[in-house]
Amino acid sequence: LPDQPLIKIRSGRAAAAIDLREIWGHRELLYFLVWRDLKARYKQTSLGVSWVILQPLLMTIVFAVVLGKFVRVPTGAVPYPLFLVAGLLPWIFFSNAVSSGSYSLIVSSHMITKVYFPRLIIPIAAVGVRLADFLIASLVLVGLMPVFGWPLSWRLLILPLLVIHLALLALGLSAWFSALNVRYRDAGTALPVLLQLWMFASPIVYPTTLVPERWKLIYELNPLAGIVGGFRSAILGLHFDLGSLTASMLITLVVLVSSTFVFKRLEDDFADIV
Repeated sequence: LPDQPLIKIRSGRAAAAIDLREIWGHRELLYFLVWRDLKARYKQTSLGVSWVILQPLLMTIVFAVVLGKFVRVPTGAVPYPLFLVAGLLPWIFFSNAVSSGSYSLIVSSHMITKVYFPRLIIPIAAVGVRLADFLIASLVLVGLMPVFGWPLSWRLLILPLLVIHLALLALGLSAWFSALNVRYRDAGTALPVLLQLWMFASPIVYPTTLVPERWKLIYELNPLAGIVGGFRSAILGLHFDLGSLTASMLITLVVLVSSTFVFKRLEDDFADIV
């Protein structure tokens, strides 16, 4: 047999980064993958979906005791538990989405080797599952705000846009790491370490006011800095840092576009390697 196939079966526009019409045409498959993963994850657990709420709640308690009581991280007039939850909720969604998305192609290898469909649907479904978890976990915040007597603000109306922004960033990185993880399994091994470092390089458990002024410009190159800051501003009614949010949007756009090009370029070999 020749080293290179004479005929390749692929989607219509090979040069395009992503064909949205093709993905829309397979929307029922996307819905099935999300629903399947949601049912499978909690089918044999005694607490079921309660684990989605327990994860941010337990992390909030641990950090509130260690950093709130012992270290006494300054958060101004905002109670530290509320400050924590407003940062932990987007972080948990982001880290879980990228982690599960990076292994999504390998986990779905039985589908990839049998039938053609837009492969990008698989990491999209992984992010969609975690998005459903995020919506349920937000009940922790709904319960804590009246406990601390914190009022609701009109800025909450901006929250859906920030959720979409964060989901697109998670999707871009999931596409990157899932494609790389098929060829180089080192990517999946290194990812948990990178995410752990990323958490402490982002304003999850501390405010951006603790970052030295000379490092602010470099710090804002971290897209999560603008997103998490935006979440806190929307939830707690604080001032929006428009400069940080704008930088985050531009970086997210670069990550999303570049990841889809890379994914499209590598997907021809997924069925052979996975």
